[in-house]
Parts: sequence; C-alpha cells; structure tokens
Amino acid sequence: MDNTHSAPKGARTPWQVTRSVWYAMFMREAISRTMSDRMGWFWMIFEPFALVAVMVGIRSFISGDNLIANAPFIPWMIVGMMGFFLVREGMLRGMGAIEGNSALFAYRQVHPVDPVVVRNFLEGTLRTFVFLIFIAGGLLLGLELFPDNAVRAISAWLALWGLGIGLGLVVSVASTLVPEVGKIIRITSLPLLIVSGVIFPLNQLPHWMLEYLMLNPIPHGLETLRLGFFENYKIIHGTSMTYFWLVTLSLNALGLLMHLRFVDRLKAK
Repeated sequence: MDNTHSAPKGARTPWQVTRSVWYAMFMREAISRTMSDRMGWFWMIFEPFALVAVMVGIRSFISGDNLIANAPFIPWMIVGMMGFFLVREGMLRGMGAIEGNSALFAYRQVHPVDPVVVRNFLEGTLRTFVFLIFIAGGLLLGLELFPDNAVRAISAWLALWGLGIGLGLVVSVASTLVPEVGKIIRITSLPLLIVSGVIFPLNQLPHWMLEYLMLNPIPHGLETLRLGFFENYKIIHGTSMTYFWLVTLSLNALGLLMHLRFVDRLKAK
C-alpha cells in the first residue's frame, strides 16, 4: 500500500508561518506609518533637527565645543540623538503594539509578540534611513559626519537597535497589563534624554554621580557609536559594551519570557 500521500503536501514549517505573519504585519504597519499619517516623515526628521537648532543656539552661550574632547559639537550631538531616538522609539512603539493589533489575535498564527517585533524592525529601518539623510545633509554642509570606523559605528547602531527591541518587549507586556506603566515611561523619556548624555557630555559630572548614571546602558551604546564616528574621541570613563550587551540580552530574554507567561492575558486584552 502506498503511504506517500499520508502526510499533507505543502504543509508549512512553523518558521515559514511566522515569516509570513511578520511580512504581512510589516507591510500593514509600513503603509499605516508612512501613508496614513502625512506628518509622520516630517516629525521623524524635524524633531532631531529642531533639537539640534535649539542646542546650537544654547552653545553660543556655553561654548559646547570646549566640553567635548576631539569631536565637533554638532556632529557629536546629532550622532547621540539619532542613537537615542532609535532606542526610545523602539521602546515607545512597542507599548501600543499589542492593543493596536488586538483584532489580529483571532488568528491562531498571530501572537502578541509578533506586532512588537515587527514594529521595532520597522522603526529601526525608518530611523536608519533618517540617520542616513542627516549624514548626507551634514556632509553637504561640511560637517564631520562620516564615520571614521564604519564597522564600529554600524555595530553600535545595531546594538542600540537590539536594546530598543528588548525594552519594547518588556514594556509592551507591562504597559498592557498595567496601563499606568505606560504613562510613567512616557513621562521619563525626556529626563532619560538628558541623563543618557545625548545633549551634554556626562564627563563633566562628578564621579560619584557618573557611577550611578552609567548603570543606564544607553550611554555605553551612544559613546561607542560616537567613537565609531570620531576615532580620537575621548569616551566616558567606564564605558563597556560587555555591560551593554549583558543588559540588552537580559532585557530581550525577559521580554520573551513575559510574552510566553502572559500570552493568554495579552490576547484577552
């Protein structure tokens, strides 16, 4: 007896199913993000541009160039802001991903972790494109915005992207189960901009304060990214990518475990 037809032909593997789900959700999110909101692209470019313009104005009073060793102030700040926005938006976009796609959970192939991963991937792609626009624009204006060590710069950029994904995975679960968490995170995003050394160098702070601020993994990634652009740049004392990756991988593992543990409650929200 021929048993060759006992197994269904064309059955897809779990990875093929997941890939199809991610592709469909990516196209849905991309169209929604870039087409439905006409101001979406404008704000992605205008926000860092406005911050740079404000800080250039303030620099005329504080002599910002004198605060940073071996790196021009404006390119130094642009690189820091782009890296920070990559992490921040990965975290913030992850928060609304589950609620924004709750209708799709009626399909058993779709899990709450899927929209979080897809949104982070889309956000990272868009932020990378915006960063390239700033680099091209800066070079046209004569700014030193071309990386001296492209491999280090790309590695640090991808590392910050990974941190954003980890934070997005964790806060997506926490903010869905406890809505107040989302409000607190949004409030703290501005202070986080300051204490991460995006606008002002943390080297100017007292050593005892710097020790606490460097528990935050973001400055470690930003300083490494800046070192990739300015090879003679003097990074903050205590910068460690080993520490950065320990935190990043821990956040990603914790986020995935939280999604596994609370998958039924997340789908019911």
